Amino acid sequence: MPNKYARKLAAKLAPDPDAFLEALEAGRSACPAVLWLHDSAESPFESKPPASWQPEFVQAVATGERPGRHALHDEGAYYCLDLSSVFEASALCGLSAGGMVVDVCAAPGGKTVFAHRALAPERLIANEVIGKRLGPLTGNLKRCKVPAETRCADPSKLAEELSGLASVVLVDAPCSGQSLLARGQDNPGAFHPINVNSCANRQKRILAESVRLLAPGGFLLYSTCTYAREENEDVLAWLLTRFPELTAQELPTHAAHRSPHADFPCYRLWPDAGYGAGGFVALLQHPISTP
Repeated sequence: MPNKYARKLAAKLAPDPDAFLEALEAGRSACPAVLWLHDSAESPFESKPPASWQPEFVQAVATGERPGRHALHDEGAYYCLDLSSVFEASALCGLSAGGMVVDVCAAPGGKTVFAHRALAPERLIANEVIGKRLGPLTGNLKRCKVPAETRCADPSKLAEELSGLASVVLVDAPCSGQSLLARGQDNPGAFHPINVNSCANRQKRILAESVRLLAPGGFLLYSTCTYAREENEDVLAWLLTRFPELTAQELPTHAAHRSPHADFPCYRLWPDAGYGAGGFVALLQHPISTP
């Protein structure tokens, strides 16, 4: 059964607390999807109906399909991810990346692959500060033939090197990972306030450094795979106060999922919605400099 902290979160935030808690307990909310790397690829998998925010190059596959075990996976024809990750990354669709895209917290590589496919940037940097996660990141990018530069640097060092150069910055922030429970994985302490607050503080530091990467007019995508307000709306409220020049962007494709817990546009997906284990996303823009 979900613990008292999960029940407290449900009562305060979830549109349907009972359905949310049932999804956590069942642990079956994962929704497999494949991100195709080429338009000409023909899928051997049965599809689910697409969501409004789902790009054409992503296929939500039917229950029972195992795309990670298919030969096309090993050939790098696609990248496997949960549909809720697509919900987050699809905030990039429609942007013009121009020069450089930096994925600050890149492992295992899903958002980097998505950025490559959606934006085709001239330069793509995939950074991962945790050394032991660099191997899976590098392996996935190589398998999918994504021409990204991989780094293992603290966000502060990255910001020193690339200050003001990125047209798009991705921060898929390390978080309490509460959605892992909806996927059927163990994650003790995911809802405990000490863990949640620790994650929120780490996210603030990463975001503050990531803002330094932005070129004039650049975009910052912030996402998590957790439900706590302290790690989502509250972190962004802090960031917008710290950097008032940033503006949160409306995402018309995500309008049905706009969070009611903030006075700026940001978007939540709950695990009982039928689109995966859930997550949170917001897109911010840095002002364009004027002469």
